[in-house]
Amino acid sequence: MSLDDESRAIMVAREIEKAQSTYNQACLMRENSYWDAAANRLYYAVFHATSALLIKDGYPVKTHHGAGMLFRQYYVKTNNLPESFSDTFSLLQALREKSDYNCSFDATQGLINPLFEPTHQTYRNHRQDGLIAEVNQKQ
Repeated sequence: MSLDDESRAIMVAREIEKAQSTYNQACLMRENSYWDAAANRLYYAVFHATSALLIKDGYPVKTHHGAGMLFRQYYVKTNNLPESFSDTFSLLQALREKSDYNCSFDATQGLINPLFEPTHQTYRNHRQDGLIAEVNQKQ
């Protein structure tokens, strides 16, 4: 992705805003026990946070699968971020796909609720780097 510094900053800010918004939506879905929708929103929160990180560092984000691969290649395999972040991304991506496309799959509270903390941990990590601002986690 060939962006000048100003365009990159704008794209990162938009991804961060989208990550925060979708995380807050996931919290609302949890409050109302819409577990399929919560899985979807959690995945997109992690996807947009990951996209912000990749774009900030000049990596192209073209597909969901590609974003996950780049994240693992440039941040996890280089020991810059823990493998658990990549595991969370992959698990949420699989659950989102099952929830969205498999009519016989029902996400449950027991499956989705434990994923809120690892998702929120993604924000905390990036916030330490000054990338993502505070996200209000609704409990």
